[in-house]
Amino acid sequence: MTQKLYLECKSGISGDMTVGALLDLGADETVLRKALASLPLKGFEVVISRVKKAGLDACDFLVKLDAAHENHDHDMAYLYGFRDAAPVADHGHVHEHGHEHEHEHTHAQEHGDDHLHHHEHRGLAEILDILDRAELSDGARSLARKIFTILGEAEAEAHGTTLDQVHFHEVGAVDSIVDITAAAVCLDNLGIKEAVIPVLNEGTGSIRCAHGILPVPVPAVTSIVSRYGLPLHIMETDGEYVTPTGAAIVAALCTEKHLPERFCIVRTGCGAGKRTQARPSLLRAMLIDVPDAGQEAVDHDTVWKLETNLDDCTSEALGHLQETLFEAGARDVEFSSVYMKKNRPGWLVTVLCSKTEIPVLEAVLFSETTTIGIRRAEMSRTILFRTERTLRTSLGPVRVKEVRVPLLSAERTLTGKTEIRRYPEYESVAALCRQTGRSYQSIWQQIIRELADAKEE
Repeated sequence: MTQKLYLECKSGISGDMTVGALLDLGADETVLRKALASLPLKGFEVVISRVKKAGLDACDFLVKLDAAHENHDHDMAYLYGFRDAAPVADHGHVHEHGHEHEHEHTHAQEHGDDHLHHHEHRGLAEILDILDRAELSDGARSLARKIFTILGEAEAEAHGTTLDQVHFHEVGAVDSIVDITAAAVCLDNLGIKEAVIPVLNEGTGSIRCAHGILPVPVPAVTSIVSRYGLPLHIMETDGEYVTPTGAAIVAALCTEKHLPERFCIVRTGCGAGKRTQARPSLLRAMLIDVPDAGQEAVDHDTVWKLETNLDDCTSEALGHLQETLFEAGARDVEFSSVYMKKNRPGWLVTVLCSKTEIPVLEAVLFSETTTIGIRRAEMSRTILFRTERTLRTSLGPVRVKEVRVPLLSAERTLTGKTEIRRYPEYESVAALCRQTGRSYQSIWQQIIRELADAKEE
């Protein structure tokens, strides 16, 4: 089995939402705090808490800035105050430990629409130098550099400049550097190598930033989703849900855009955002187990085997016994000819069943035969995933069992590919024999020839 990260971005994605979800998924908080403390930056502290958002419990990762570094990224009045009304607030974001987001400022009325709020401007080289001076693992540093490079490419395209000349505004601020570093540290700590991210849900309208009033999605986001082929869905909901940081994290991380047909959920984490909009800012992350190549066609389980020997049973009694065992829930019943003690010919009765069916099936064996002892054993088995369906043929509808069989290469290694095989059910074939008067073999062979192109009923 291969473990992968699945990000469910139904309410978009941002840096703080990502870190919260990864911490909730099991990333080591001690490792994270040590890495962030090594950043050569001032003016911030990290607050990690549990919150309720839309009634759901989530992890909240907050980079709390001092007054000199505040950039109002979570201030709804600053972000949307240029309009008559801000997006509908989600009042479900409640901190369990009494923490509130403090902003030492007044809101949109005091900013004024033409107010140019101070933001720190850093070039890509300055940010990469900050990352190089921090005490990060090679994996975390490499990923953080990759995310910032993706952002740099997007900003350069949006402003018509080059990567070495571009200057970051919001994403060059302290909180964004911390968010991106934290996301890289958590991903590295969890050992994430593959990630499935099917779609990014984004809103509409406009938002205020350092450059002024921009349309949603903002240019940096459209550049990233275009350059990296990320699936984008525009919701009929006002507000920015996908931030440039969130889009860059996805671009750096995503290895697949489609969930596998079958997988097991190992753990789930939920991260909360700070913006209060019509859709609650929640990001759900799942660590999933996916079958390795060639194994997607098979499953493994256990079955119980019941056995007993009979030397005084007629064929009529055995026929009745088999019918009764099947009616009682047996998965399979077999009779084998054996020689018992004193060289007596007899029958070995074998019954396959689940554990819960054992008491009833043993009672049937005791009541319907002369046995005074039954052996039992639990057995591991490998089975093909199967589907039962009705397919159309020239003779009429036929019930079939459909399975996928793993294929081997000429060197006898798994190729990761499968082939479909279909097997007609006996009762369907027998019914067609009665209807047509033809032999079982002729009906069977004709059905097998047609099943390759048969359509589902």
